[in-house]
Amino acid sequence: MSKKNDWKKRDGIVYSTSSEYEYAYQQNEEAQTLPAQQQNLKVQLDKSGRAGKQVTLVTGFVGSAADLESLTKVIKTKCGVGGSSKDGEILIQGDARDKVVLILQKEGYKAKRVG
Repeated sequence: MSKKNDWKKRDGIVYSTSSEYEYAYQQNEEAQTLPAQQQNLKVQLDKSGRAGKQVTLVTGFVGSAADLESLTKVIKTKCGVGGSSKDGEILIQGDARDKVVLILQKEGYKAKRVG
């Protein structure tokens, strides 16, 4: 691998003085998506770092980015608002906690409102 910052991926590497040593990167496979019944999602209101604007934050999703994006699309469509998904979290614009919890429960997820 000859990426510009590939040294950042070498966390915890012990270096060898042997000229024949070649470090083999272990690729992180995408997490397998848990079935909806096994997901424990938390729905909360968040304002920090968003210029005072409120967002509904859904955390606790375990799975691939594609599955997270499809769940985000379902929630955004049913709530009629914008939002995004990133780093295993779903951001929905505005305070839609009750609506999001109901949507997730209808989809078969274990969701609870926190705060």
